[in-house]
This record gives sequence, C-alpha cells and structure tokens, in this order.
Amino acid sequence: METLINKHIPEFKVQAYHDGKFVTVTDKDVLGHWSIFFFYPADFTFVCPTELVDMAEKYEKFKAMGVEVYSVSTDSHFVHKAWADASDSIRKIKYPMLADPTGLLSRAFGVMIEEDGMAYRGTFVANPEGLIKLVEIQDNSIGRNAEELLRRVEAAQFVASHDGEVCPAKWKSGESTLKPSIDLVGKI
Repeated sequence: METLINKHIPEFKVQAYHDGKFVTVTDKDVLGHWSIFFFYPADFTFVCPTELVDMAEKYEKFKAMGVEVYSVSTDSHFVHKAWADASDSIRKIKYPMLADPTGLLSRAFGVMIEEDGMAYRGTFVANPEGLIKLVEIQDNSIGRNAEELLRRVEAAQFVASHDGEVCPAKWKSGESTLKPSIDLVGKI
C-alpha cells in the first residue's frame, strides 16, 4: 500500500449535514486551515457514536487551534440528519458530517471495505495546503481517543511552524522538543 503522508487530499465534492442544514463540501473548502478527516463505519452503530461524541466534546479546542473536523461515513446526508434527529448525543455534533454513499472518499483515502460497503476507522490530518501529515487506520472494533488526536495535531502544528525541531514520544505543548543532529545519535 502506498502511503498518503505528504500527498495532497483527493479532489472531492460531497453532501454533508452541518448545523441543521445540508451543505456541499469540496476539497477546495478544506484548504487554508488544518483539517481532520475522521472516517467511521456507519451511523446508528455502537462504537461510532462514542467516537463522534468524544470528538464533539473536543471540537471547540480543535477550532481554537484553527482545525476543522470532518466526520465521514458511507451513509447519506439524509441518514446523518436522521441520526441527529434520533439521538441526543449525535445532536451535539457541531462539525460537518460528510456523506460518502458511493465510497469515493473512502476509496481515495484507502479505508473502504468493499465487501461491507463501509469504511475502516481512519483518521487523516491535513495541513492548510492540503498535504496529509498524519494517518491512522485501525480495525472497526477499536475506538479512537480525541484527546490523543488533539495532542498529535498540536505536535504537527508545532513542527510545521518550528523548522528543524521534532516532537518526541508523549510530547505535549510547552514541553521540550528535539533538534536532530549528529550529536544526539545514540544519546536519547
């Protein structure tokens, strides 16, 4: 499988459910700010709502960092609305819920499960130029943690604005970073 790291997000145009309305979202709309594409298998399931609510609870933190969250499933925008109408938890979501009923986005990001017609749990972070900087794909039985994603986005933003510095394991904002050099080889 070819990596998507440092590749441009694919061209796309999809319908979404956002703030009680149906809207169109394209690849051009995600340029100019950091973006998270948060793929999940399907609406009206079990692990998915726990993840989407977890993201909703961190959404204001992401927004304050200049990050937009886009959840994506192979459901239609109509199903996203029906889920929000039926669930107090999903109604809390303020970020756009992208509809991918044809699987175009899921295939482009490499998370489509063809025999099931749904996506794996895939997380992709793109910088303001539309280059993918973080990729995580996991089995659908394993839920993700928005707090950890928040930390990794902070690290991606830090290294993007601090040339020559890298973030070590467990790095948190405000902690020391590393400046790779021959002097550090074998000493960490």
